[in-house]
Amino acid sequence: RSLPGGLLQEREKRAKWNGIPTLLQKLYESSHPNSDLSHAHNFLKVLSSHLSMEAMSFVTEDMKTAQESTFPNTYTFDLFGGVDLLVEILMRPTLTMQKKKPKMNDDLVKDCLSVLYNCCICTEGVTKSLAARDDFVLFLFTLMTNKKTFLQTATLIEDILGVKKEMIHLEGIPNLSGLVQSFDQQQLANFCRILSVTISEPDVGNDDKHTLLAKNAQQKRNASPSRAEVNQVTLLNIPGFIERLCKLATRKVSEATGANFLQELEDWYTWLDNALVLDALMQMATEDAEQSSTESSDESSLATSPLRHRLPQSMKIVHEIMYKVEVLYVLCVLLMGRQRNQVLNSTTPLYLIQYELLTLHSIWKLEGGSKTKTQNCSLSFRNKYLLLNSQELNELSAISMKANIPEVEALVNTDRSLVCDGKKGLLTRLLAVMKREPPDSSFRFWQARAVESFLRGATSYADQMFLLKRGLLEHILFCIIDSGCTSRDVLQSYFDLLGELMKFNIDAFKRFNKYVNTPEKFQTFLTQINSSLVDSNMLVRCIVLSLDRFESQTEDVKVVEVLSECCLLSYMARVENRLSFLFRLINIINVQTLTQENVSCLNTSLVILMLARRKAKLPFYLNALREKEYAEKYPGCLLNNFHNLLRFWQRHYLNKDKDSTCLENSSCIPFSYWKETVSVLLGSDRTSLCAIASYIDEPFMDLDRDLLED
Repeated sequence: RSLPGGLLQEREKRAKWNGIPTLLQKLYESSHPNSDLSHAHNFLKVLSSHLSMEAMSFVTEDMKTAQESTFPNTYTFDLFGGVDLLVEILMRPTLTMQKKKPKMNDDLVKDCLSVLYNCCICTEGVTKSLAARDDFVLFLFTLMTNKKTFLQTATLIEDILGVKKEMIHLEGIPNLSGLVQSFDQQQLANFCRILSVTISEPDVGNDDKHTLLAKNAQQKRNASPSRAEVNQVTLLNIPGFIERLCKLATRKVSEATGANFLQELEDWYTWLDNALVLDALMQMATEDAEQSSTESSDESSLATSPLRHRLPQSMKIVHEIMYKVEVLYVLCVLLMGRQRNQVLNSTTPLYLIQYELLTLHSIWKLEGGSKTKTQNCSLSFRNKYLLLNSQELNELSAISMKANIPEVEALVNTDRSLVCDGKKGLLTRLLAVMKREPPDSSFRFWQARAVESFLRGATSYADQMFLLKRGLLEHILFCIIDSGCTSRDVLQSYFDLLGELMKFNIDAFKRFNKYVNTPEKFQTFLTQINSSLVDSNMLVRCIVLSLDRFESQTEDVKVVEVLSECCLLSYMARVENRLSFLFRLINIINVQTLTQENVSCLNTSLVILMLARRKAKLPFYLNALREKEYAEKYPGCLLNNFHNLLRFWQRHYLNKDKDSTCLENSSCIPFSYWKETVSVLLGSDRTSLCAIASYIDEPFMDLDRDLLED
């Protein structure tokens, strides 16, 4: 506004600004306090027409990075202060001293928000500059009370929070509880897009700053809950919040028919993945519903509006599924948080939510390259047997009876009125979905994790046999050996699942030997295991533990038969092979690189040594480690590293009940024996044949003495 008009006009001819600076001057002059904003709105509409085409170009061309040369109008608008001016216009009612705040025209507010959003997606830096203004971010939430401006506001907030350096405090939003309770079900579903950013812990990646050593030090410095955890508590304190989410999540999605449905669905998803297009569609549906004579705030209003009957079936389904995914994601995060018990005490049966996660598989496939939110969640169950139907529960009971073993308490106490109905339970349906996935599909990773969680904990023979009867072991072996799968994540998930499926189960090892029936197949299997022990060590642990148990059951004819015939058990029975695994497990980790991902390698090495100690063979293994060091011409290196790892193990596990319980359940070795074995190994008496110190020559002792010092 301080630039001479003549200068702007002269420069305009060369710069091709399309009159945007002049329009901004007129917008500014017509938007003074107490002025008639209708003139300002007219200028804004003209500006919007210049910017909207660039925003649509961004959407249709799937632009990943914004550059001023690509979107000159939006860049010019921001360069001459347009973004700041719109923020000022929007917030002006909050700055007045009058008791009765002036109300702005809804259409003007909507257009301001739309232009700001267009600038965010087309011009680099706009979103970050808006995110830095806490006053503006909190102000935007107040605009959500107006249904006419809700969608534009929600879309802009979501974009801003996605780049905000610090997570917003939900408790800082004025009257959050009243705001959420005022939402109809459709608005609540959209609001979940925003909530997902505020309750999820930031992805910290796998860099050195986030090793277990660093995390433990950080926890010592800061024992208070994270901002995401505080936000979760804030949400759960809103009356009826969980119940409303569950009602939304379990509402039936429209039925899909037609051979071309999935292709049509994928075509629409390409468009609807962008919030701008999705929200435009939702706005159309909302306005259409408002004009109908049967307006309803119930969640069914969106599905029954006249406009929706004119949309293609696949588009309507994507519309419903897209906001349902957001609701499910919020529920999943809350179920994995510290307040999970409060969520589990909800009045809505949570098995219904699991059903929704399964039925949304089609949209998961379409989300492969985008926001794979829902697929990254696993739910907590108080009783995993709710994943089965009545017939399947009876099958588990029959398996236990035939094996002459007692039924597990959780199965006996299962409330049959809450189990799945239909011919197949959810777990069986999940297996069917998983088997249809392509070998390298990332969804196999999460599906395998879900099935593994059913087996995780104290080993249940009946649970294992239930899955073995459905061909799960053969399917996993096909994926590992014959499918050509190269995804490390997928292979890791199958190694882990295979370990839980086979642990202590002689029938599983018999089935393994029947499938892996040639030396070539077995060699391929070993190659996959040895290619990354970080990924496969849980399976190695399972084989070692199972072999130890079977060797104590030689009075059982079937066990003796399988022990003599199974190539996998025979391979692990050779001490040189167990030592080879032990060498590499210790060698691929150290205290500085330990993470939640690879700490299992340390525990697997401990399992091998605990079983050796039970048989009084611990000195033999420790001496073998010493000989390996000298053979590799690095005396003291391996044992000093292991000594430091065990010192860290004591600090890490002795103060964590959850981790210790997990170790005990997964190995069937009392945690007291874990602690005792570590203490023996760390003994300072160099005359003890079970102490690591006895096998390190004096010149090479304590190479990393101060490694764990704070």
